[in-house]
Amino acid sequence: AGPLWQSRFRAIAASYPDVECDHLYVDAAAMELIRDPARFDVVVAGNLFGDILSDEASMLAGGLGVAPSASYDPDDTEFAGVFEAVHGSAPDLVGTGRANPLASVMSYSMMLDRLGLRAAHAAVERAVDEVLCGDLLTPDLGGTARTGEVGDLICRAVARHDKD
Repeated sequence: AGPLWQSRFRAIAASYPDVECDHLYVDAAAMELIRDPARFDVVVAGNLFGDILSDEASMLAGGLGVAPSASYDPDDTEFAGVFEAVHGSAPDLVGTGRANPLASVMSYSMMLDRLGLRAAHAAVERAVDEVLCGDLLTPDLGGTARTGEVGDLICRAVARHDKD
């Protein structure tokens, strides 16, 4: 990022003295993200570098198919935000039955949490955990299940956990 970005970041960061802030060039950040992922709680980056780093980071959690995303202002309670899979709509997978629905489901779960629907959020999270621990997985996670099969399994698991 250029000098304007860095000066704005430093100015805003000064308002949060308890938050440790480091500046890294994107190539160094990419390396550190793999070498020591626990070092990062939050990454603040422009769109291009942020997109590249988030795609890289998703591989640490299983790939783009399981990476949810949320963009919102924590102080703005009037606007829920934007919740979507990191991978976007994956148009190349349309109609193939190979798309992993977990990223979209987890994005939905994040939205439930943001809206204060804690029980529903917890039910979806437990359902996703259950599915990930099972044998019915999409090809990107080493399985052979189709999108609809995994989606149906998630729905049944949510229904069970929603009664908890």
